[in-house]
Amino acid sequence: MSGTSLDGLDFALIQQSDSTKLLATHYEPMPAQLKQELLALCASGPDELARAALAEQCWAELASIGIDKLLRQAQIAPSSIRAIGSHGQTVRHEPKRGFSIQIANPALLAELTGISVVGDFRRRDVAAGGQGAPLVPAFHEA
Repeated sequence: MSGTSLDGLDFALIQQSDSTKLLATHYEPMPAQLKQELLALCASGPDELARAALAEQCWAELASIGIDKLLRQAQIAPSSIRAIGSHGQTVRHEPKRGFSIQIANPALLAELTGISVVGDFRRRDVAAGGQGAPLVPAFHEA
Protein backbone atom coordinates (compact mmCIF):
# COMPACT_ATOMS: atom_id res chain seq x y z
CA MET A 1 0.00 0.00 0.00
CA SER A 2 1.23 3.44 -0.90
CA GLY A 3 -0.99 6.35 0.07
CA THR A 4 -1.30 10.00 -0.81
CA SER A 5 1.27 11.06 1.81
CA LEU A 6 3.95 9.38 -0.35
CA ASP A 7 6.06 8.78 2.75
CA GLY A 8 6.66 5.15 1.81
CA LEU A 9 5.21 1.75 1.05
CA ASP A 10 3.55 -0.43 3.67
CA PHE A 11 3.65 -4.20 3.19
CA ALA A 12 1.55 -6.83 4.93
CA LEU A 13 2.04 -10.57 4.67
CA ILE A 14 -1.28 -12.26 5.27
CA GLN A 15 -2.55 -15.80 5.34
CA GLN A 16 -6.06 -16.08 3.94
CA SER A 17 -8.37 -19.02 4.61
CA ASP A 18 -11.70 -18.79 6.44
CA SER A 19 -10.21 -15.78 8.19
CA THR A 20 -7.35 -13.38 7.61
CA LYS A 21 -4.19 -13.73 9.68
CA LEU A 22 -1.47 -11.06 9.67
CA LEU A 23 1.94 -12.78 9.59
CA ALA A 24 4.36 -9.85 9.18
CA THR A 25 4.64 -6.21 8.13
CA HIS A 26 7.33 -3.99 6.65
CA TYR A 27 7.69 -0.30 5.82
CA GLU A 28 9.93 0.93 3.02
CA PRO A 29 10.56 4.72 2.90
CA MET A 30 9.85 6.53 -0.38
CA PRO A 31 13.01 7.97 -1.97
CA ALA A 32 12.76 11.78 -2.25
CA GLN A 33 13.27 11.82 -6.04
CA LEU A 34 10.50 9.26 -6.66
CA LYS A 35 8.17 11.15 -4.31
CA GLN A 36 8.82 14.37 -6.24
CA GLU A 37 8.10 12.71 -9.57
CA LEU A 38 4.91 11.05 -8.33
CA LEU A 39 3.67 14.38 -6.96
CA ALA A 40 4.47 16.06 -10.28
CA LEU A 41 2.48 13.38 -12.12
CA CYS A 42 -0.65 14.31 -10.15
CA ALA A 43 -1.07 17.19 -12.61
CA SER A 44 -0.55 17.56 -16.35
CA GLY A 45 2.98 18.27 -17.47
CA PRO A 46 5.53 17.88 -20.26
CA ASP A 47 6.25 14.35 -21.49
CA GLU A 48 4.05 12.95 -18.71
CA LEU A 49 3.45 9.56 -20.36
CA ALA A 50 7.16 8.74 -20.56
CA ARG A 51 7.75 10.17 -17.07
CA ALA A 52 4.88 8.04 -15.73
CA ALA A 53 6.34 4.91 -17.33
CA LEU A 54 9.74 5.58 -15.75
CA ALA A 55 8.18 6.41 -12.38
CA GLU A 56 6.20 3.20 -12.31
CA GLN A 57 9.38 1.23 -13.02
CA CYS A 58 11.01 2.89 -10.01
CA TRP A 59 7.90 2.25 -7.92
CA ALA A 60 7.89 -1.46 -8.87
CA GLU A 61 11.60 -1.74 -8.05
CA LEU A 62 11.01 -0.15 -4.63
CA ALA A 63 8.06 -2.48 -4.03
CA SER A 64 10.17 -5.51 -4.94
CA ILE A 65 12.83 -4.44 -2.43
CA GLY A 66 10.19 -4.10 0.30
CA ILE A 67 8.64 -7.47 -0.56
CA ASP A 68 12.05 -9.14 -0.43
CA LYS A 69 12.73 -7.62 3.00
CA LEU A 70 9.28 -8.64 4.27
CA LEU A 71 9.72 -12.23 3.14
CA ARG A 72 13.24 -12.47 4.55
CA GLN A 73 12.00 -11.09 7.89
CA ALA A 74 9.21 -13.69 7.95
CA GLN A 75 11.59 -16.40 6.69
CA ILE A 76 9.23 -17.29 3.86
CA ALA A 77 10.34 -18.18 0.34
CA PRO A 78 8.75 -16.27 -2.57
CA SER A 79 7.60 -19.61 -3.97
CA SER A 80 5.35 -19.98 -0.90
CA ILE A 81 3.40 -16.83 -1.79
CA ARG A 82 0.30 -17.24 -3.93
CA ALA A 83 0.05 -13.62 -5.10
CA ILE A 84 0.92 -10.02 -4.43
CA GLY A 85 -2.02 -7.62 -4.31
CA SER A 86 -0.95 -4.14 -5.36
CA HIS A 87 -2.98 -1.15 -6.50
CA GLY A 88 0.17 0.90 -7.00
CA GLN A 89 0.37 4.64 -6.39
CA THR A 90 -2.65 6.72 -7.33
CA VAL A 91 -1.68 9.80 -9.35
CA ARG A 92 -5.10 10.84 -10.67
CA HIS A 93 -8.39 9.88 -9.04
CA GLU A 94 -11.66 11.21 -10.43
CA PRO A 95 -14.37 8.55 -10.02
CA LYS A 96 -17.11 11.11 -10.79
CA ARG A 97 -15.54 11.46 -14.23
CA GLY A 98 -15.14 7.66 -14.45
CA PHE A 99 -11.40 7.19 -13.99
CA SER A 100 -8.57 6.50 -11.58
CA ILE A 101 -4.94 6.18 -12.66
CA GLN A 102 -2.27 4.30 -10.70
CA ILE A 103 1.47 3.99 -11.20
CA ALA A 104 2.37 0.36 -10.59
CA ASN A 105 3.74 -1.85 -13.40
CA PRO A 106 2.48 -5.16 -11.99
CA ALA A 107 4.22 -7.07 -14.81
CA LEU A 108 7.62 -5.73 -13.77
CA LEU A 109 6.84 -6.38 -10.10
CA ALA A 110 6.00 -10.01 -10.97
CA GLU A 111 9.27 -10.39 -12.87
CA LEU A 112 11.34 -8.83 -10.08
CA THR A 113 9.78 -10.95 -7.32
CA GLY A 114 8.94 -14.17 -9.15
CA ILE A 115 5.42 -13.93 -7.65
CA SER A 116 2.11 -13.46 -9.46
CA VAL A 117 0.69 -9.95 -9.06
CA VAL A 118 -2.96 -8.91 -8.91
CA GLY A 119 -3.46 -5.22 -9.57
CA ASP A 120 -5.58 -2.43 -11.02
CA PHE A 121 -8.25 -2.79 -8.30
CA ARG A 122 -9.29 0.85 -8.40
CA ARG A 123 -10.12 1.08 -12.11
CA ARG A 124 -12.25 -2.04 -11.97
CA ASP A 125 -14.16 -0.65 -9.00
CA VAL A 126 -14.71 2.69 -10.77
CA ALA A 127 -15.84 0.82 -13.91
CA ALA A 128 -18.41 -1.00 -11.76
CA GLY A 129 -19.74 2.33 -10.43
CA GLY A 130 -17.68 2.46 -7.21
CA GLN A 131 -15.39 5.13 -5.81
CA GLY A 132 -12.18 3.21 -6.49
CA ALA A 133 -11.84 1.65 -3.04
CA PRO A 134 -13.02 -1.94 -3.52
CA LEU A 135 -11.38 -3.35 -0.40
CA VAL A 136 -12.91 -0.82 2.02
CA PRO A 137 -16.46 -2.29 2.16
CA ALA A 138 -15.13 -5.77 3.00
CA PHE A 139 -12.86 -4.27 5.67
CA HIS A 140 -15.72 -2.30 7.20
CA GLU A 141 -17.97 -5.37 7.17
CA ALA A 142 -15.30 -7.44 8.94
